[in-house]
Amino acid sequence: MEIKTLCLLMILSLGVQLPKAEVLLRQKRDWIIDTLTIDEGYNGTFPHYLGKIDIDSNISVLAITGPGINEEPRELLEINQKSGRAFQLGPVDYEKYQLLKLTIKGRSKINQPVIYVGVNFEIIDANDNPPIFDQTAYETTIKESTLQGTTLINVTATDGDRTEKFKKFNFSIDSVSPKPDDLEFFIVKLSNSDHGTISFKGCLDSKKAEKYTLIVKATDFGKPKPLSSSTTVTINIEHGNQHRPVITNQIGQENVKEGLQHVLVSRLQVKDEDTIGTKGWKAKYKIHGDKNNNFRIITDPQTNEGLLYVNKPLDFEDESLKNISVSVENEIPYFTCKVTDLNTAGLWKLETDPPRNMYSGASMGSATAGGGTYPITVVVEDVNEPPIFDPLKPVSVHENVKEGHYLATCTARDPDATSTDIRYIKGDDPADFAAVDSKTGNITTSRILDRESPFDEDGVYVITIHAVDSGNPSMTGTATLSIYIIDENDNAPFLNESTFYMCQSDKPSRVKVTAVDLDEYPFGGPFWFELVGDANNIWRVDPGQGYSVNLVNDKKVYSGHHELQLEVSDYQGKKALHNVTVTVCECADPTRPDCRQLKATGSIVGARALGIMFLGIILLIGLLFLTFLITCKPEKLILPDDDPVQHLMTSNTEEPGNDCEVPFLPLNHCVGLQRNECGVVTQSIIPLKVCSELPSAVEIRPPTNKPQTSSNTVWMEDAHQTILLTVVMTALNTLEVPSKELGDYEPIKYADEGDMEHNFELDTISNPEAPFDSDLELDSTFLPLALICSPDMFP
Repeated sequence: MEIKTLCLLMILSLGVQLPKAEVLLRQKRDWIIDTLTIDEGYNGTFPHYLGKIDIDSNISVLAITGPGINEEPRELLEINQKSGRAFQLGPVDYEKYQLLKLTIKGRSKINQPVIYVGVNFEIIDANDNPPIFDQTAYETTIKESTLQGTTLINVTATDGDRTEKFKKFNFSIDSVSPKPDDLEFFIVKLSNSDHGTISFKGCLDSKKAEKYTLIVKATDFGKPKPLSSSTTVTINIEHGNQHRPVITNQIGQENVKEGLQHVLVSRLQVKDEDTIGTKGWKAKYKIHGDKNNNFRIITDPQTNEGLLYVNKPLDFEDESLKNISVSVENEIPYFTCKVTDLNTAGLWKLETDPPRNMYSGASMGSATAGGGTYPITVVVEDVNEPPIFDPLKPVSVHENVKEGHYLATCTARDPDATSTDIRYIKGDDPADFAAVDSKTGNITTSRILDRESPFDEDGVYVITIHAVDSGNPSMTGTATLSIYIIDENDNAPFLNESTFYMCQSDKPSRVKVTAVDLDEYPFGGPFWFELVGDANNIWRVDPGQGYSVNLVNDKKVYSGHHELQLEVSDYQGKKALHNVTVTVCECADPTRPDCRQLKATGSIVGARALGIMFLGIILLIGLLFLTFLITCKPEKLILPDDDPVQHLMTSNTEEPGNDCEVPFLPLNHCVGLQRNECGVVTQSIIPLKVCSELPSAVEIRPPTNKPQTSSNTVWMEDAHQTILLTVVMTALNTLEVPSKELGDYEPIKYADEGDMEHNFELDTISNPEAPFDSDLELDSTFLPLALICSPDMFP
């Protein structure tokens, strides 16, 4: 109670402190002194006078605020503060603003309080918005067989006016292109909605027009002038089936050989006046009277013809003539329409085929699919068919039966009307186990059967038998016989491996021995193992029974090979004695014997050694043969020492003259010789290989580069003056430059050679210790030079 009293006192104190003018403001700010109207549809000039606001003359207007003045829509209104005249400065949209409330702030001239009054401006709606379609264009496609009264497409429009009388509108079809014949489009507006449905009266015909373009208009009920808008509606007419297909002709042979499949029997030609390529033109064929489904028919997409094929092979013996019939229809139903009466009200009277209810569209009768059926007779030709075997049952027989054991009898029959003789021959028999009687078809064994033969598969051996008739040409039938060979204990067990390696050790060592038996259980394993001979003191088998056992060495044995005999027995007691070789050696790792690796290494080394020896022998033989080829019997001829008194005169001119010509003797061609010997001639550092036509050759061994002395010796083999001369002449010709034999070289002027007109004499350098006589350095070339200059001196 005390809290409520305190709050009331605080409110009263605040009220006392408020100015008197504020108290008046709260009392009079909602007073409406006047209301004016604005016509949305006014389209005259601005400013437009709206009316006068009645303001007390004792009040002085301080400010006018609100929508239309300083709020949206700004600058729409103007009010004279002294006279109160109101003006409209521009257009206004009723759909956005329906009422504008202004506030006038004033002061009383008597007691000067602040006064607030209100003025309202009501917007009057006008018909300024036409109905607008939600799409600028519509399009649809309908079938040609569509009945009148069917809704083709819906259109929708809306009016933006708020007033109910201005929002109402209606639909109408303004124009249709092209002009329809026996056809009329109309549109109906659904009640209490903005939707309209387009339909038609009469019959559609795609041949008259494949497309119609409609201009649809929506018009409101505004006054004095209604507003409207339009849209385009395109209606496409899909081709229908106004003409029945008719089979007119048949192309192809009607004779079919029996046994054939997927063979073209005939081509059925069809006539259809509908538009080519449309569903009303494309043909569908159906076969009647084919009980066994021996035939099938398809449509050629290019020519629309029916292609009749043999689906299943025909049998002449069952039926020599096949009578069938074929009907044809289109992919879409046949339908025609004709206008019989143009009613002024409601739908028109029509005549359709097949008959239909003009209101519901339901069929009132059956329509024929096409132009009836087309009969076809197929003649089946008899051909020689292969003999047919009666089913052969599998037979079972023990292996190792004697030759000639009876297995089965095969029987074949000739399916042709005129039977022929049949003979039997054996086909596939890879192991040659069977024999076939050509007349009776009896199958017997031709050799002992072996279940372990590589040609058996899980104990089953398969052979084929052929039956050949005597027709022209002869035909062959084939049958298959499966022979189940019953296993017998005819194989002794054998060791999978008989050579083993073992590491020498103080402890017992062992190797694994595995036995195998080709026979199946119970003629195979498990096996019994037993050592034979005096090896039992050192070796033993552990365990004695199984598929694999361990051969154990209890005592340390010497390194080397140990031959043992091991007897292995199968489950039925059939025995076999096998030799087992165990090689014992020292190993780095007792768990991994490496005796085989050591043996292999030694073998490799021995092979390499033999290879090296063989290669050495070949090289030795080659050297001996080469020695034999180059071995000769030289005759040493000692040339007399040069007389020390004799010497050559120093001369800058080579005799007999500069005009001497050396003939070039080709020596690289040896033609028609019984003997061809080649020698090597060496002059200074130039080796020359010479092939001579003469039966001798000369070898001049290269001397040193020291001055020639009497101790120099020339070894000559079959020396001859002509050979020596030929060799020298050939060597000189190889060093000559063509057309420069006489040494006539033109002088060459160099950049730093100086002026040719001034000859500068050079001082002679005299050095008696260094002789410059070039003849002193001829060495072994002196003799060839002497032969050239003075050939008469050398006989």
